Amino acid sequence: MNRIDLEGRVVVITGGARGIGYAVAQRALRSGASVSLWDRDNERLARSKHELGELVGEHGKVSAVTVDQTKEAEIDAAVSKTLAAHGAIDVLINCAGITGGNGTTWELDPNVWRQVIDVNLIGPYLVCRAVVPQMLKQGYGRIVNIASVAAKEGNPNASHYSASKAGLIGLTKSLGKELATKNILVNAVTPAAAKTEIFDSMSQQHIDYMLSKIPMNRFLLPEEAASLILWLSSEDCAFSTGAVFDLSGGRATY
Repeated sequence: MNRIDLEGRVVVITGGARGIGYAVAQRALRSGASVSLWDRDNERLARSKHELGELVGEHGKVSAVTVDQTKEAEIDAAVSKTLAAHGAIDVLINCAGITGGNGTTWELDPNVWRQVIDVNLIGPYLVCRAVVPQMLKQGYGRIVNIASVAAKEGNPNASHYSASKAGLIGLTKSLGKELATKNILVNAVTPAAAKTEIFDSMSQQHIDYMLSKIPMNRFLLPEEAASLILWLSSEDCAFSTGAVFDLSGGRATY
């Protein structure tokens, strides 16, 4: 495994207690960063913080903040707690998200639709809104939004999820242009499905459908996602912003 240089950087990861977010935290710590995990699952958050403590480097550390990213006051408090613990926020990984189950567009509950949009799109917007002013003060920042290949293709029986992630790509492009001259780069990745706990909220039929669409005939490994996400979080990524990077095993070639 090559080492991505994040020495001395502070990385905030929403949804960092599990799945791709947790893999990103592991790789970030091995790369010399400090990590602040933001998640709404307090019990899982405490366990993940304890486990990650074993990977802390000479100068890094791990903190954890319980936060619901759909609530502005909790996000503002999370920023304050992170700055108190680490002194800066250099990198933001917007990884928290939900699937909302499966169903045709006309059968899905409108309340579930709204919840998915709230968590997957409005949540990252609110987090960016709270974190970007700090990055502007610092004169440096990297933001990576975890979208989905569903944003490009529109998965059947997942219109709420597909629409929320397509919106996240739009947010990435707009924010990337707004910050292009500020030394703050904003990019997105569009993973195919990674076999994590998010599968628990999907039907087997939908899981089989997703696998059938991947030319490499396997699901994404969270560690593979972490490699690309953290390169985008580093100074090595210097001339890409408002861009979308594929992680779909050949499913989407654009």
